Amino acid sequence: MSYSFEYIDIILLAMIAGFIFLRLRGILGKKTGFEEDINSSFPHEVPQSKPGVDLNASTFDENAKKEFVNGAKIAYETIITNFAKGKLNDIKSLLDKNVYQQFEEAIKDRDAKKFSSETTFIGISSAEVKEHQQNKNMLEVTVEFVSEIISCVKDKDDKIVSGDPEKIKKVLDTWKFSKDSRSSNPNWLLIDTQA
Repeated sequence: MSYSFEYIDIILLAMIAGFIFLRLRGILGKKTGFEEDINSSFPHEVPQSKPGVDLNASTFDENAKKEFVNGAKIAYETIITNFAKGKLNDIKSLLDKNVYQQFEEAIKDRDAKKFSSETTFIGISSAEVKEHQQNKNMLEVTVEFVSEIISCVKDKDDKIVSGDPEKIKKVLDTWKFSKDSRSSNPNWLLIDTQA
């Protein structure tokens, strides 16, 4: 008789573990095999020279836009998540000095108020090049991102100040990236953000 209770316990624990696994998978998502590595798609550390066409507004065709958008999506997610964690050093090579200073001020302000930010990046619904132009030697590309994010800001007593930790929010951001068309450095820098 005591054996039947052990089996029931095991079945019950297996059901609980399965439920927790499915909930985590639903919240965190799963790998599909199509994820790209930020190092290969949107280079940000080691300069590499690519043979071929010089990058400028006239050579920024549909293929260049597609390649750029793939890297920009990865950079967008990386910047959003690292900013939320307050880890600016991890994204410094992706940010223009002015944008870096703005982000740094926002984090200092958040820390001074003893606020904490919790952000779960769900995914990008769309990313589209809205404009590209040559500004002297700099190629500037404006991208409109529509993403889904769960975010909230809590105070030192763990009370929610803004956002909702249970609600997925659709976010529209317009970001401008810039790259020196004469440079062999593959880095694109984020030079402007508009929410």
